[in-house]
Amino acid sequence: MSTVGVVAPGAMGTALGACLAAGGHRVLTSLAGRSPATAERARAVFTDAGTLDDLVRAVDVVLVVVPPGAARSAGEDLGAACARTGARPLVVEMDAVAPATVEAIAASLPGDLVDGAISGPPPHPDAEVPTRVFLSGERAVEVAALEAPGVRWLVLDGPVGAASATKACTASVRKGHQALLAHALVTAQAHGVLDTVLADLRLDFPDAGVAPASAAATKAWRFVDEMTEIAATQADAGLTPALFEALAEVYRALATSEWGARRPEDVPGDLADPAGLRPRPEG
Repeated sequence: MSTVGVVAPGAMGTALGACLAAGGHRVLTSLAGRSPATAERARAVFTDAGTLDDLVRAVDVVLVVVPPGAARSAGEDLGAACARTGARPLVVEMDAVAPATVEAIAASLPGDLVDGAISGPPPHPDAEVPTRVFLSGERAVEVAALEAPGVRWLVLDGPVGAASATKACTASVRKGHQALLAHALVTAQAHGVLDTVLADLRLDFPDAGVAPASAAATKAWRFVDEMTEIAATQADAGLTPALFEALAEVYRALATSEWGARRPEDVPGDLADPAGLRPRPEG
């Protein structure tokens, strides 16, 4: 049994914590500064360690699971806590960021870092299909040894950055498709050809519809930064960043739409009107 910390106890972090707890590990988090609602949900899974300093002193491994735009600051805070306390837990950076970003985070830490990348939905201990988590770096096998029902650890033969590159490539297809679908459906409605477009798309994409696009809009606020991280990853490969910088703008518009302010579970499966995907007028 290991003692594992999670920063921070959001939906994905709490789901991972539940799987680790089901694997027999002690799971901790810091609830300092968290909202009452978040703290209440987290206590069903985690023991509250107190401050971040208290957390790094108490754990063997720390999983960092925050929105992509917060990854650098989370890494800096963690590094500062380790410097203050002298603690050296193994850090697993699990956010959807570019390889260069995770490498910069690794350089800011006094201890070791494993690059992690989550591919799929939040895991559940009883799920029939486990959520895949790619791992890379010299100590990746240590993380893969953590028992966690509902999680499938996949160790890559590569350095820190390899897992993040994998995620950037797969997410570019999955989330790029969702953004293109939302844009296409709003355009089709504006031109009065929505039903025709959906019927034709479903020949190749059977699940194409307004509901999936609207569900993507409910998560658009954190996809914006993910698109810019994908753009940076592609730029490092010698490709233009313009494509995913533009898709970041698509998700920014979706984040300001009616569905952008709602939750994924609010989207009915039979939703047929894409009007809620239009960005709200300014002012």
